[in-house]
Amino acid sequence: MKSLKAIWSALFDSLRDLLPIIVVIGFFQLAVLQQPIPNFGEIAIGIVFVVIGLTLFVQGLNMGLFPIGETMAYSFASKGSLFWLLCFAFALGFGTTIAEPALIAVADEAALVAANGGMIENSKQSMASYANGLRVTVAMSVGFAIVLGVFRIIKGWPIQYLIVVGYSGVVIMTIFAPKEIIGIAYDSGGVTTSTITVPLVTALGVGLASSIKGRNPMVDGFGLIAFASLTPMIFVMGYGMVV
Repeated sequence: MKSLKAIWSALFDSLRDLLPIIVVIGFFQLAVLQQPIPNFGEIAIGIVFVVIGLTLFVQGLNMGLFPIGETMAYSFASKGSLFWLLCFAFALGFGTTIAEPALIAVADEAALVAANGGMIENSKQSMASYANGLRVTVAMSVGFAIVLGVFRIIKGWPIQYLIVVGYSGVVIMTIFAPKEIIGIAYDSGGVTTSTITVPLVTALGVGLASSIKGRNPMVDGFGLIAFASLTPMIFVMGYGMVV
């Protein structure tokens, strides 16, 4: 009985989170455009699936990804091996980013546009190579970002100074980067902070800050995602300069 109540509560929370989106779309469709909602039955079924999927996803995060991220952070901190901790941080950032569905979609679309625009050869092989190169570049940048963020937590460096320096680098590189790659670079910073990367990276930061004496999880544990969205801009613009 308690588990059933928890399921209904989770479904209600997901529906509540989606309600503003539903209201906005419904208002503009019916009040502004003054048109009936097309395929209303299919859309309603789709919303039900989204609510169920979001509920399962959130429960999965709470049951699986958050605990394993925090547990591994505690384990590495207790072993006291900086080398293996930084290796794990890079591998985590690289692995989660390379598997991001949003990054795969953006990379494929960028390759298609580049081929149509004459930047690369209009062939499947060239487009696949361009997309894979972009994905690997972004994944490596996130791996580097997580290493930098973990090192910041260990040393207790203030995050604001690193962010200011990082975005100053983004502005400088924007001046010199090819204009065709700038938009892709800025979008790459956003797609890295998606469904797979955020939960594990956040859990790593909070778990690591909680396990190190003198660190505050609220102050030091968060901020890894900021680095993960910053460094891809620099790396992708560098990739555009080279490629």
